[in-house]
Amino acid sequence: MLVNADFSQPASLAPDQYQWVASPQPGVERVMLDRVGTERARATSIVRYAPGSDFPRHTHPGGEEILVLSGTFSEGSDHYPAGWYLRNPPGSGHQPFSTEGAVLFVKLGQMRPEDKRRVHLDTRDSSSWCDRDGHEVCPLFEDDVEQTCLQRLPPGAAPFGSFVRRAELLVLTGEVVTGGRSYAHGGWIRLPEGTYPDITAGGQGATLYLKTGLA
Repeated sequence: MLVNADFSQPASLAPDQYQWVASPQPGVERVMLDRVGTERARATSIVRYAPGSDFPRHTHPGGEEILVLSGTFSEGSDHYPAGWYLRNPPGSGHQPFSTEGAVLFVKLGQMRPEDKRRVHLDTRDSSSWCDRDGHEVCPLFEDDVEQTCLQRLPPGAAPFGSFVRRAELLVLTGEVVTGGRSYAHGGWIRLPEGTYPDITAGGQGATLYLKTGLA
């Protein structure tokens, strides 16, 4: 299966364009943002767990990245409400479930084999945020090719100050405007390398999940 699989081209999806597709597990649906492969895919998705739904234990050979957007996501005895960021490295496994239901942003199969770092971070904790070049930033992961963070932008501010080597963003609050189009909460944009001064936060500002470098 191929969904937005040409990474040399920009891709985007607004919330009103979401198409929910059932997964193999009852009660779990997803919106496919990009995908190369079937169930063992390189994939970026919005995933929705109905209350009481789960997945059997499984591993992720290429790693898994999760941002909890709403509800509570659980792994064993660990429970992660909205705002938690989880980065599980290649070869890790889990048995996920949600008692109350949850919506997640999930990236599968996009980590390098040598990436062994496990990150579980509560982005609601003010101590996780810092000032970086005049922007409020919550660093999530960084190495020599990838930089992943949350970023709070005031109205009219641009998330990219210069050339970027591929980029991806998900709007968490507020809106982003580009090319005369607005992307509100849940809007997703993926960009090839280039400069993007026309992408700016809307009139209420915006909070973004932002990944640059490896896409």
